[in-house]
Amino acid sequence: MSRHDPRLPLDPRARQLLRTLVSQYVADGQPVGSRALARTSGLDVSPATIRNVMSDLEELGLVAAPHTSAGRVPTVQGYRVFVDSLLELRPLGEPQVEELRRELPAVATTPDLLNSASSLLSQVTHFVGVVTVPRHQEVPFRHIDFVPLDQRRTLVILVFVDGQVQNRVIELERAYTASELEQVSNFLNAQFSGQRLDEIRLRLLRDMQETSNQMNRLMATTVELAQAAFQTPPQPDMFVAGQTNLMGVHDLSNLERLRELFEAFQRKRDLLAVLERCARAEGVRLFIGEESGFAALDNYSLVTAPYGVEGRVLGVLGVIGPTRMAYDRVIPVVQATAQILSGALNRNQTPQ
Repeated sequence: MSRHDPRLPLDPRARQLLRTLVSQYVADGQPVGSRALARTSGLDVSPATIRNVMSDLEELGLVAAPHTSAGRVPTVQGYRVFVDSLLELRPLGEPQVEELRRELPAVATTPDLLNSASSLLSQVTHFVGVVTVPRHQEVPFRHIDFVPLDQRRTLVILVFVDGQVQNRVIELERAYTASELEQVSNFLNAQFSGQRLDEIRLRLLRDMQETSNQMNRLMATTVELAQAAFQTPPQPDMFVAGQTNLMGVHDLSNLERLRELFEAFQRKRDLLAVLERCARAEGVRLFIGEESGFAALDNYSLVTAPYGVEGRVLGVLGVIGPTRMAYDRVIPVVQATAQILSGALNRNQTPQ
């Protein structure tokens, strides 16, 4: 990943001019000239001196002069230096956090919460909000019922602690009586309610090895039914809101770029791979332009933060917008929304 080496010296004057240039370009989207910098930087220097500093910053790869414009714009490396060492980030105040909290439903299933979070991020930032969906293995289950349909097909009714109810039709190796199905559901509900599906599978296999021969028949039946019932079916892998917001951004008017990104939203696979990398990192992650390694995001920035329950990461949420975004505003919003969503999920996933 190409970026400015933070060890390269930038004197206070160059730092202030770069900070001013990025802030002004973010505000109005126009290349910033030396005269404008002289007026707004707060430095007592001439436009000629500023032009010299701009030339130095251009040699370092931090700014560029588009076309024949007399002004300059920040590069990806320039934005990176700005975010890493020149940006002053302030957490949202309690009134702002409370306002965000009110926008998420107080009582809702996990999918509804995640969908609301993506819409909230889009609404507040005016960019694209994305939230990845946790795998169902990560959500504790509360109750299970089996209903025989015909000789080998059985309806599974799974209730999770976050309020989700799933109906799945499974096909089994042999027919089971209603009595056998009831015995297995009673056993699973008594022994495993409140546990995650992956934990249940491991415990069942271990218990089966430890039980006596007399119990093996029930355990074998339970394992077969549980394995079929707890298979994770296809599900939405992320919620996306506000894609059309990007159509109105001045520096994203290139329709080909937008088409590539919209196609990426449809395919999801590559974008999910980027988001899963973010889930493995602590705190806020920021990819600017080509830093993500995903071509469809080369002209965009992605700001993410993980969310989860009881210290366990379930997924990430974030914002996709132009590289010319107000990072000092977007980053705290993403951070606060992740904390609010985690709090809501913690309340949801507490077994009643």
